Amino acid sequence: MNKYRIVFMGTPDFGVPALEAMTLHGYQPVAIYCQPDRINGRGRKINYSPVKSFGLSHDIPVYQPDSLKNPKEQEKLKALSPDLLVVIAYGKILPKAVLDIPTYGAINVHASLLPKYRGAAPIQRVIIDGEKETGVTIMQLDEGMDTGNIISAVKMAIPSHMNAGELFDQLGSLGARELIHVLDDLPEKLKHSVPQNQEEASYAEKITKDMGHLDWNLPADKIDCLIRGMNPNPGTYSFYRGKRVKIHKAAPEAVKHSAQPGTILSLAENRIHVACGSGALVISEIQPENHKKMDASDFIHGYQVKVNDTFDR
Repeated sequence: MNKYRIVFMGTPDFGVPALEAMTLHGYQPVAIYCQPDRINGRGRKINYSPVKSFGLSHDIPVYQPDSLKNPKEQEKLKALSPDLLVVIAYGKILPKAVLDIPTYGAINVHASLLPKYRGAAPIQRVIIDGEKETGVTIMQLDEGMDTGNIISAVKMAIPSHMNAGELFDQLGSLGARELIHVLDDLPEKLKHSVPQNQEEASYAEKITKDMGHLDWNLPADKIDCLIRGMNPNPGTYSFYRGKRVKIHKAAPEAVKHSAQPGTILSLAENRIHVACGSGALVISEIQPENHKKMDASDFIHGYQVKVNDTFDR
């Protein structure tokens, strides 16, 4: 039996571990709200979001309004008599009229240590920025963007090799566990929530595909952070012999050189060592245009790669 009447609001994969944990611990939502279905551009097929798929497979009613600013949609939500809204990557800022409906308001699981990295892309941005630590914050939602009182926060270290996809999975699980801790003692946790320090706030703006074009003039460690932060989507790329190549996996190398950035310095150990503004980037996984990704050794032999060949020129 549910301990609270919870309405869950979310759309992408990041919300699924929380839904699984909630269901396992007696907090299965009475309804799920997610973004409207998207149509696949090629096959014109409707793609269900991961959160909607979870709802359908667990016989939870799913609602997909275009906007919750519509008074009729607000009445539908009110009719569900929610005690609490749990919001995870829903993709919409909720109006005050919606936040006022549940007995306990709305709480949100955000993938950063607030007030740092508010906004759309905290997981990718912390890696791109070379941060050594991140975490999840559970907060009370207000009318701002990730500005509400902090209920709970849990930290984790970011390993130097971790990419955004791997961090996404780690934080999804971490957030799910912490959400259950909050729900198990909800009134007390809400009572002891604390305001954010607005002076320490930073924003994680949306990631764009154009950001993935590598600038070899940057230091190798900066390029490595960008590659990991953009992996798996939208990815990073350069050009080799006039063709776009995606760089999937690499590592920085502290080596001195006088070569032009983008020049291949070495093919040692069947890896592609590329000169950067400082140091070198050692590419171990690459994807030629219109091909599947491959190990660097296969690329070297298949494309007859040579030392002093260049990227982006």
